[in-house]
Amino acid sequence: MNEPHPNLWHPYSQMRNLDYVPKAKATLGSKITLENNKILIDGTASWWTACHGYNHPKIIKAMKEQIDQMPHIMFGGLTHNPAEDLAKKITNILPTTFEHVFFVDSGSVAVEVSMKMAIQYWVNNKVYTKRKFLSFKNGYHGDTLGAMSVCDPSEGMHTLFKGYLPEQINTELPINKVKKEAFKSTLLNNKHEIAAIILEPLVQCAGGFKFHSRETLKFIDDLAKENNILIIADEIATGFGRTGSMFAFDQSKIIPDIICLGKALTGGTISLAAVVATSKIYDAFLSNNDDDALMHGPTYMANPLACSAANTSIDLFRTEPRLEQVKNIEKVLEDKLKECKNMKSVIDVRVKGALGVIQVKKMHNLNWLRKKFVEDGVWIRPFLDVIYIMPSFTISNAEITKLTKSIINIIPEWECKI
Repeated sequence: MNEPHPNLWHPYSQMRNLDYVPKAKATLGSKITLENNKILIDGTASWWTACHGYNHPKIIKAMKEQIDQMPHIMFGGLTHNPAEDLAKKITNILPTTFEHVFFVDSGSVAVEVSMKMAIQYWVNNKVYTKRKFLSFKNGYHGDTLGAMSVCDPSEGMHTLFKGYLPEQINTELPINKVKKEAFKSTLLNNKHEIAAIILEPLVQCAGGFKFHSRETLKFIDDLAKENNILIIADEIATGFGRTGSMFAFDQSKIIPDIICLGKALTGGTISLAAVVATSKIYDAFLSNNDDDALMHGPTYMANPLACSAANTSIDLFRTEPRLEQVKNIEKVLEDKLKECKNMKSVIDVRVKGALGVIQVKKMHNLNWLRKKFVEDGVWIRPFLDVIYIMPSFTISNAEITKLTKSIINIIPEWECKI
């Protein structure tokens, strides 16, 4: 174990209490090799990005070829084949209504751009009252200013910024009759000022891995369309096969107006994200007035190196059996994790696609728990009130079993430390 480097500031960490930081030196498949040569089975796919496993040879090959030719070029006033190819591939795997791709450099920025698109869509259509967003409890959409404003306002990471963040409309997901009526009332009472509803389809990931049904999504979508409100689907964490379909919203048959993509887009190699819009949205920005244009342009947008990785990553979903692998992971997780249901500290065990969640009554001794998993040869990073597995799709059954066995063995010991 290493203590934190004196010049580094780690994310989501109280540095005074951070007494160990494992140092990685290599990755391959579902394995992380530490500096001391200890090997960990990765249960998080590097914050859910490495869907094809680490160091997939085809992605690495494409990036090596691209870096020699053109690692970066500004996208303002220029274009290039990697970006054009990627835009085509993204629109080809989405419903035909999605025809326009705006590239950015991270998931949070994708959310920011989607929000700007939604606001300006209404402005360009001469509707000036729609300036707010409706979002949901337990939702998480990123750490930048606009993205934070549509996260759960009571969630610990962002409560510090109350009074600084734009105030949005935040409500419960309409998962039952009572909450449907409450949601409908909230929407109808505020529809004149709601530019868009932003949601994570089927799974609210970083807000605690709360699941909801395709019927819930359809209810939200139907009500939005009836009241002339846009839908932004944040598929940054749920997209690219994680929930069992290429995109989570596919399972509900809804058609959002704007989609945010990121994380697994490049197969866990380099940062890239995208905002994909329907022609309805795009056409609202077309006019003879320059002020109607979308005024946003990250310096590294459509980075050719990142686009080359993403192009290959999308190809791998066609040439290798990723969605079948997700189904297998789902079966293994359902079988193995059910043993946790009877543990005294566990509230719920839930599985969807390549995601397994153990929700506990109270998270405690978090540093001890994380360190214990490393000692046991796995990289599992509990947070909030969940211990979860969200691995690469190429993980072997033996490696999944190692992850689940570690959880099953360590939770009872952890329970005794309360």
